[in-house]
Amino acid sequence: MTVNPDTVNRPLRADAERNKRRIVDAAAELFAARGIDITLDDVAAHAGVGVGTVYRRFANKLELIDGVFEQRFEDLLERARIILGSDEPWDAMVEFFGCVCEGMSMNRGLGEIVMGSDDGYAKVAAVKAKLDPLVDRIINRAKQSGDLRSDVSANDFFPLIYMIGAATECTAAVDPENWRRYFAIVIDGLRERPDRTTTLPGRPFTQDEIACVKAGMHGRGR
Repeated sequence: MTVNPDTVNRPLRADAERNKRRIVDAAAELFAARGIDITLDDVAAHAGVGVGTVYRRFANKLELIDGVFEQRFEDLLERARIILGSDEPWDAMVEFFGCVCEGMSMNRGLGEIVMGSDDGYAKVAAVKAKLDPLVDRIINRAKQSGDLRSDVSANDFFPLIYMIGAATECTAAVDPENWRRYFAIVIDGLRERPDRTTTLPGRPFTQDEIACVKAGMHGRGR
């Protein structure tokens, strides 16, 4: 069968465009709530369309994930560009990494993409390639200001973000905002002058709440 190139490049009909938007919105909601380990059948059901409609718009789940999270990383890229214009390098660094951790706390899928491999996600990888040097600049500015510990490397921030992500998952059932407490502890540990600590937000959990967290982690096979 011969394919007419004009047909391939033709804009989607209004109903087809609406279906595509429903699919993307449904996928974004599911990725945020449940992570990227869902099926296209799940997306179709949540969008209220047939799974064949999903496959007509996206060849596979990787393509759908790439399309959904490209914009999330574009948002981080724009935030990094704005933050680099700040006159307070330390505050700018804290703001940026707080933004990343907050996004991960609200969107489970985003956390998995941030911490995972870029394999299969060409659009996300392209944005990350632009973002990474800006992140290095944010960190180096904080170090040059004398506020960030001189022995800290940009590569230290990957495991630190991973730690905050684990704390977010651990505390979500009791208090979804309490990750900020542990974020503050990590940030204070990065200060060149540890005497400039901040008042911790949130609160320590009670013994009963810790038991609840342990039970939840045990139920997920941890």
